[in-house]
Amino acid sequence: MECTVSWTGAAGTRSGMGFVAETGSGHTLTMDGAPDSAKPENGGQNLAPRPMETLLAGTGGCTAYDVVLILKRGRHDVRGCSVKLAADRAEVDPKVFTKINMHFTVTGKGIPATAVERAIAMSHDKYCSATIMLGKTAEITTSFDLVEAA
Repeated sequence: MECTVSWTGAAGTRSGMGFVAETGSGHTLTMDGAPDSAKPENGGQNLAPRPMETLLAGTGGCTAYDVVLILKRGRHDVRGCSVKLAADRAEVDPKVFTKINMHFTVTGKGIPATAVERAIAMSHDKYCSATIMLGKTAEITTSFDLVEAA
């Protein structure tokens, strides 16, 4: 796996904190920093997600992917899956994630709650590289709602 991240500055200038990532699979992802009112040249313009937000989003994508795949492999009629992540970070540098809560909402027909619980646990404990990696610095908790599809 590879990725190239390049500083773009702000709106094509070489000031600001905009970046574009080009992934090995041929996709691009834009990132930006938070505005800095004290030193505008050191801040971003809030034009894209922060890098740490992108890391959190990637973790959500990784675990949701696992949950859907595990449920589908179990021949469950899964029709939707979302995960809302809420994270706390350390107060001082490096400001690593210290707590992450993942709340899943799984929609389907006739899916037993035990199957969803098992899929989340398998992702958390065995398959999701991002969750397992972030678990080295953060306490990760999970919960879920199961919605019966019409």
